[in-house]
Amino acid sequence: MKRLALFALILAAMPAAADTAHHGQPYAGLDSREIKALAPEEIADLAAGRGMGLALAAELNGYPGPRHVLDLAQELQLTEEQQQKTNALFEAMRAETSALGAELIEAERALDRLFAEKRATPETVAAATERAARSKRSCGAAHLRYHLAMIDVLTTDQVMAYNHLRGYATHH
Repeated sequence: MKRLALFALILAAMPAAADTAHHGQPYAGLDSREIKALAPEEIADLAAGRGMGLALAAELNGYPGPRHVLDLAQELQLTEEQQQKTNALFEAMRAETSALGAELIEAERALDRLFAEKRATPETVAAATERAARSKRSCGAAHLRYHLAMIDVLTTDQVMAYNHLRGYATHH
């Protein structure tokens, strides 16, 4: 009797398990994205010139980013001159990286279109992925340059305070 009850329980659970397995697919729902390789949030971030982690090599190794320095201006006790320089760097970074972000969005859109319109060939895919990769590298390099520039604006103590406030190890 116990075996029969266990068997019935297993049979009853199978459709639920199958349903869960289908919904647990990693790409389920992504097919409705405008650009399959970019989430709507990523498109918005790229268009606005936000970093999206493209400058982590700098950020996590003691090179603060202009946006985050501005967010922590009071805690870092920025001087008026530092505030002005940081604002100028941030505005320049945003202008440059939003333009580069727009290029990356368009490159990913073009790649997506190749497949959506069934025009993808090894040659067109190679060219489109190279364009997207080049755009992403340019965007990342721009963000990294502005992190480098911040080192000339802040004092060593401010960089240490920044790292602490951001929750990073203080060995930098």
